Amino acid sequence: VQLQASGGGLVQAGGSLRLSCAASGRTFSSFVMGWFRQAPGKEREFVAAIRWSGISRYGDSLKGRFTISRDNAKNTVYLQMNNLKPEDTAVYYCAAENSLSIPIQWAPDYWGQGTLVTVSS
Repeated sequence: VQLQASGGGLVQAGGSLRLSCAASGRTFSSFVMGWFRQAPGKEREFVAAIRWSGISRYGDSLKGRFTISRDNAKNTVYLQMNNLKPEDTAVYYCAAENSLSIPIQWAPDYWGQGTLVTVSS
């Protein structure tokens, strides 16, 4: 399983970015896909995850500004990030797991290489 994340970059506070993660290597019909992030000097943080059916879950305080979606035909998951804040600056990692549910403490089996998001004030 390979996960290729893209879409990171530099944006001013209040701006938007959309991250993409393309998955390959097998059929993802039973996979949960999602995102984590890790800011400098901080622990990795759960951002959002989505099931094949479209049911999603978000990290605390992120829902409302972040929206996760997926295109099953393309094996791709997206993260639309709006009203970005400097504290959203982090490396964002795509992740996936062969699971029908999203556990509270999600521990994916597969990880992408990460894409850097920098939000300037």
